[in-house]
Amino acid sequence: MPSADHHDLHGSAPDHSPVALLLIDVINDLDFPGNEAILKLAPQMARSIAVLKRRAKAAGVPVIYVNDNFGRWQSDFRKLVDHCLKDGVPGEAVARLLQPEEDDYFVLKPKHSGFYSTTLDTLLRYLGTQTVILTGIAANICVLFTANDAYMRDLRLFVPEDCTVANSSEEARFALEQMRTILKAETRPSTDLEFSRLLMETEEAA
Repeated sequence: MPSADHHDLHGSAPDHSPVALLLIDVINDLDFPGNEAILKLAPQMARSIAVLKRRAKAAGVPVIYVNDNFGRWQSDFRKLVDHCLKDGVPGEAVARLLQPEEDDYFVLKPKHSGFYSTTLDTLLRYLGTQTVILTGIAANICVLFTANDAYMRDLRLFVPEDCTVANSSEEARFALEQMRTILKAETRPSTDLEFSRLLMETEEAA
């Protein structure tokens, strides 16, 4: 936890929060063979995440973009955002709905898990986070791998079922069931999440 005299280094972003909202691979051009199914499912997911993000920020919960570099090793997160917004890619509509704001955090990941070879663990410890809400693409790959690593760090897990997609609804449902039964994740819809209650419960459990 930051010391009492620690100053906010990130504008109005919270310096301490027991709860954090993670957006996984939502800045994504979705330009790959066989993308038809995910392109059909992703817009509704993005709308649900956008509402959840607004509610999180209103409650003082930080938003962390955990994003693959998609092989663009000489790029950075802002260049990835520009690519998705300006190059006419299939994922533009999702990226436009969920484009980051100045006070959001971001972590670039080289592999499936948001924790593998990234600063995410350090950032969550800096924030004093014990509960993470995972959203994004894809439920059965990067969301699942990130959930596995969060569970091994004893973080409480929420993966709202309306805020993640996979290449098919069946794959998404199977991944959510795995996270619910094995990783003890809460998977109820994002509309059921009450941030004030979640913050209070997490603080009391600390």
